[in-house]
Amino acid sequence: MYKVAIITASDKGYAGEREDKSGSVIEEIVTAHELEVTGKVILPDDRQILSDQMLNYCHQGIDLILTTGGTGFSKRDVTPEATADIVERRADNLTFAMIANSLQYTPKAMLSRGIAGIRENTLIVNLPGSPKAVRENLEYAIDAIIHGVKILKDDDAECARK
Repeated sequence: MYKVAIITASDKGYAGEREDKSGSVIEEIVTAHELEVTGKVILPDDRQILSDQMLNYCHQGIDLILTTGGTGFSKRDVTPEATADIVERRADNLTFAMIANSLQYTPKAMLSRGIAGIRENTLIVNLPGSPKAVRENLEYAIDAIIHGVKILKDDDAECARK
């Protein structure tokens, strides 16, 4: 079973002024796919705090970090930059595919700035902040994300031959 950490980037959520519905949607979807949520945190929209927490989870041996929030155009939306600060290899096609899927629902999907990448043995994927967008994106991409983690962990050595 793969270990998942969920990071919600939200100033209002961190201050207790808003319920973290998006983090709960992520948890619902990943547990339905038999992944184990071993970390879940709400943090302010702060680039250093977010990247430090991602690094902390990587050092704990988390297999997959899913973030929600902080991917828009607001000055406080810095989750992609925090992620870019720590990833060693980008996995841009994950986000390209999610955006392409989301465009079926709204043309505003093109405004999402989330990225995906790999730090050592951890895959990190930024998701939008709204629960609806999280569900649309993650349900669409979860099988590919899990397959990517399997490859990253050398748990699917035959994948290139299939």
